[in-house]
Amino acid sequence: MNEVLILMESSPVFFLGIVFVTSLMVGSFLNVVIYRLPIMMEREWKEAYQAHFHPDTDADSSPPFNLVKPDSTCPACGHKIRVWENIPVLSWLILRGKCSQCHAPISVRYPAVELLTAVISTITASHFGFSTEAFFAVLFTWSLVALIFIDTDKMLLPDQITLPLIWVGLLLSLHHVYVSPNDAIWGAVAGYLSLWSVYWLFKIVTGKEGMGFGDFKLLAAIGAWVGWQHLPTVILMSSAVGAVIGIAMLKFQKKDQSQPIPFGPYLAIAGWITLLYGETLANAYWQWVLA
Repeated sequence: MNEVLILMESSPVFFLGIVFVTSLMVGSFLNVVIYRLPIMMEREWKEAYQAHFHPDTDADSSPPFNLVKPDSTCPACGHKIRVWENIPVLSWLILRGKCSQCHAPISVRYPAVELLTAVISTITASHFGFSTEAFFAVLFTWSLVALIFIDTDKMLLPDQITLPLIWVGLLLSLHHVYVSPNDAIWGAVAGYLSLWSVYWLFKIVTGKEGMGFGDFKLLAAIGAWVGWQHLPTVILMSSAVGAVIGIAMLKFQKKDQSQPIPFGPYLAIAGWITLLYGETLANAYWQWVLA
């Protein structure tokens, strides 16, 4: 193990190769998380409701459903996915995007998530080099990928992911991995309260809810990692990207203007960019303003 770590430290190519391959496999697992975690949460809510309001009703005896069980199967025919059919990206290409048994199409999103996870994780590792910063930044990246697709699918940012991100960011600040404890704490507080304030102002004025509480927690998590100083960058960047994509969706996909659009993906993208390039972006902005 020590020899591998020494080689990763001395050889950037080997280090980035390990990150790329590992992240491909993690991307495959993230596909499971993206699909199953919302279902697990819904089942837990129903069970809690049942236990509280109907305690005399027999408990649900359905088979376990979690991130491990049941085994992955084809949704069309129920064929159990074999090991060789579950190799990230390669299996999809070998099978030509179809089930090996019933030939039902397999969504291109599965290999896309795997490849996206591998590419941006490798970019992250390349930016920080072989270091503690790189290790945790890659974990941060994996978490954001899961949040982006869950929020896109379900308009939901699970506490199971956002809350640990907050605590990890705060704990890392104790060792000044990215920012100081003071910057991280105020980053988490300011991140949460900024969107919380916007939420209540919008609700008071319009009587509608403009965003969910998960967005507050995600920005709090990002603030704990990048510090309060970079929150304006995150908010401006996410708002700009969200506005452009939202307008494009309304125009080209002819979506109803009243249909809600998830804000979490834009926060996550802006948070990732800021963690890597926040200082560069801030310096470029001030040079432009003062020019």
